[in-house]
Amino acid sequence: MRLYFKSGACSMSSRIVLTELGIPFDAVKVDTDRGLTETGVDYSSINPKGYVPALELADGSVLTENPAILQYLADTHPDFGFGAAREPLERARQQEWLGFTSSELHKAFGPYFRGHPLEGEEKKQVDWKLARRVDDVERGLADGRDFILGERFTVADAYLFVVLNWSGFIGFSLERWPHVAAYVVRIAARPAVREAMRQEGLLAAEVVA
Repeated sequence: MRLYFKSGACSMSSRIVLTELGIPFDAVKVDTDRGLTETGVDYSSINPKGYVPALELADGSVLTENPAILQYLADTHPDFGFGAAREPLERARQQEWLGFTSSELHKAFGPYFRGHPLEGEEKKQVDWKLARRVDDVERGLADGRDFILGERFTVADAYLFVVLNWSGFIGFSLERWPHVAAYVVRIAARPAVREAMRQEGLLAAEVVA
């Protein structure tokens, strides 16, 4: 497999799952602004949409869109339990959280990464919209569950964590949402998550005594 990624972007969720599964894969960094991979390949020849992630499979076919890639990895490695059970409602709940993270929470962070400072009324509105979406996650975790679907880590957690973790990069405190704040710390402590962050330059290499 070959994962096309951008450091710290939503593509890190695919790296987390691949690392959790122990699947060998190549990682190719993409400059989405220039539309080139780190080896100088025109990225549009791999993913015409121009953004990450893209996952190239062994047969040369390419998957795009985080929910689809994550669901594929869960479905093709069922013994690891990173996907919801085959029971229709549980599977739908996983799709519910993948969809929410992609279409609502991810989108709410978008204005912070547009390359210009947010000020005044614009910042107030953007902060309010993001807070509303974090409210949704807080409600999802309010029963004290460790993971967003219950008692075990799934691909939905990989994606949700990566997006929530952007709060630290934009200076958006999660103090108002204690369940969310604890969740981010909890997922960040997983060895595979720490390794994925290290590989993307977001965490210094750890020294083993």
